[in-house]
Amino acid sequence: MTASLPMRRLVLTLVTIVAASCRDTSGQERLEWKLVWQDEFEGPAGQSPDSNRWRFDIGEDWGNAQLEYDTNHTENVSLDGDGHLAITARRESYRGRDYTSGRINTRGFFEQARGRFEARIRLPVGQGIWPAFWLLGGNFGEVGWPACGEIDIMEYRGQEPSIVHGSLHGPGYFGGSAVTGRFALPDEGFNEDFHIFGVEWDADRITWTIDEVPYQFIAPRDLPRGGRWVFDHPFFIILNVAVGGHFVGPPDASTSFPQTMLVDWVRVYRGEP
Repeated sequence: MTASLPMRRLVLTLVTIVAASCRDTSGQERLEWKLVWQDEFEGPAGQSPDSNRWRFDIGEDWGNAQLEYDTNHTENVSLDGDGHLAITARRESYRGRDYTSGRINTRGFFEQARGRFEARIRLPVGQGIWPAFWLLGGNFGEVGWPACGEIDIMEYRGQEPSIVHGSLHGPGYFGGSAVTGRFALPDEGFNEDFHIFGVEWDADRITWTIDEVPYQFIAPRDLPRGGRWVFDHPFFIILNVAVGGHFVGPPDASTSFPQTMLVDWVRVYRGEP
């Protein structure tokens, strides 16, 4: 562990105290979390992720001015043989793009409304690198975005390795106007070690956590005027590493490739009384 660990524990303890003071005091029974879906990414190096759990998004841009072409190649998305999923952005010419990477999701395999969604991840680093762990409304195909809703559990600018962001997108608050917050590690980057990124989502609030400690709460009252709360239906999971885009800008001479996001596991729980 790094020398900054005691300071990090102090910061997280203070966050916990603040979070506890914000909890519902109505006397309602707290939920127990039951594990309902998981992927531990066990398997030989070079194997694609489980095709009964994940599908590939293959293509480019996705509306964010990203610069990579997302493929289903094992060079971009595969198990590393040590119990991790590796999503790797590479500098290479492919189908008119200068970079390749990967984007996978659970649409059609697993979707859930509310609960606890977590992943243990070590992030890449570098100007223009944009990894994310997020949820998208399962009705995306019918109502489009942002009406379907989007929960960014973790997104990150590679040029700011000590900071992660958690955001909501929906009708009236999307793109650059998302409802968002951030968490900063003291004296180290999220590229140096694994961390657990999560949300706890109930009927009237979503809570973001880092290493199981809350750092942000968003409820319907926190939306801008005219914003609509659309987090009442099943969402599916997305993992990806983008290169470039509005949020991070393009890579520059300081950015080294390849850059890999390592995912140790993804777990989803349902709350039960």
